[in-house]
Amino acid sequence: MPLTRDKIIGHDIERLAFRFTMLNDGDVVTCQISDAAMDELAGMQGTESSARQAQFISLRETIEGIASELYDEAPRFKGYVVRIFTKHLGR
Repeated sequence: MPLTRDKIIGHDIERLAFRFTMLNDGDVVTCQISDAAMDELAGMQGTESSARQAQFISLRETIEGIASELYDEAPRFKGYVVRIFTKHLGR
């Protein structure tokens, strides 16, 4: 079952990842995409932290599709976090 769009949390500078949530039949699923993966999707490198939200919004549909696919393949347990890295792109 595909996840549906929820909220943008924002850039986590310590983890070098952008965080967001999606919904699985009303349950919140925490997700994140690494800065490197988001840059690869955008075809660029070294995006500033202040520009990450705009970058996420421009790639949101693609990123959420990847998160949904990864969630469908993942073990199901409460608190599972979907983490997208460059290795998950182009599958």
